[in-house]
Amino acid sequence: MPGPTPIRIREIDHVVLRTHDMQRLLTFYRDVLGCAIERTQPEIGLTQLRAGRSLIDLIDLSLPRNRSLKTDPAPGGARNMDHYCVRVEPFDAAAIVAHLREHGCEPGAVASRYGAEGAGPSIYVDDPDGNTVELKGPPVS
Repeated sequence: MPGPTPIRIREIDHVVLRTHDMQRLLTFYRDVLGCAIERTQPEIGLTQLRAGRSLIDLIDLSLPRNRSLKTDPAPGGARNMDHYCVRVEPFDAAAIVAHLREHGCEPGAVASRYGAEGAGPSIYVDDPDGNTVELKGPPVS
């Protein structure tokens, strides 16, 4: 039986979807499901929508910079989810990285990224099927 883990998931922070038709997807999430636009970063083709306490992020694949994302094939193919993010509490980056490596996982760099509660530390890691999971810490003011 495995020992205790330094990763305690509190909730899903956000999911990131890739689309070839940003307006169609935006209309669905905004007008059909009632999500509000929280933040946009047009230079990287990102629109973040508030979904209760969480976010749904949309990435526009019509931008050349987004066509080579590692999760190809693009929508219409097998995958259109870029990654999902879980909020981890407490967030001890060194302990989390060590734990992931002990289990044969190679985490990405610890970096500040924006999530449902604001910007704060996070770590990317791939699951055994190649799905990317972002482990997100608390916001830093």
